Amino acid sequence: MTESRAVVEQYVREHPGSHFSAIVDALDQATGQVQHHVSRLVRDDRLERATVYGQTHYYPTGYDQWEKETLALLRRESARGIVGRLLDTDGQHPDALADDIGVSRSTVEYHLDRLIACGVVEKRRDETGRVSVHLERPHETALLLSEVAPTYADRFVDRFMQLVDGFLDDAA
Repeated sequence: MTESRAVVEQYVREHPGSHFSAIVDALDQATGQVQHHVSRLVRDDRLERATVYGQTHYYPTGYDQWEKETLALLRRESARGIVGRLLDTDGQHPDALADDIGVSRSTVEYHLDRLIACGVVEKRRDETGRVSVHLERPHETALLLSEVAPTYADRFVDRFMQLVDGFLDDAA
């Protein structure tokens, strides 16, 4: 295996669930070179690829589908913030989550929909009908959260999405 390919593989092992552009941004390699190496690593069963909500993410072998989807979602700052708050205090109300992580309620609902579809969180209603959010698999989720260290590119995309969301909320 070439040194460049080994660097790509090592990066994905250290940052499971990274999307292609994050890998390119983090490494001192051309886009085509990274594309070639990831393709070879996937073909040689050294890495796995999964598409989650329109983005292709890469993983070391051995992650199940739930773990892959959860890692991909945790690469988003707002989803990571929601999960972090729920690990601190399970059973939060969506309004409180929005206030705690500093995003709009619509942003929280957007990420909650994806986290619910993946089986990371669930919504429950109390006797008055008020919704609270709970982690379905807190221990496993905490372990995956510890594997996610956001890259500069991840943070940039997340902040841009928050800015756009803020403009849309102001226009409404």
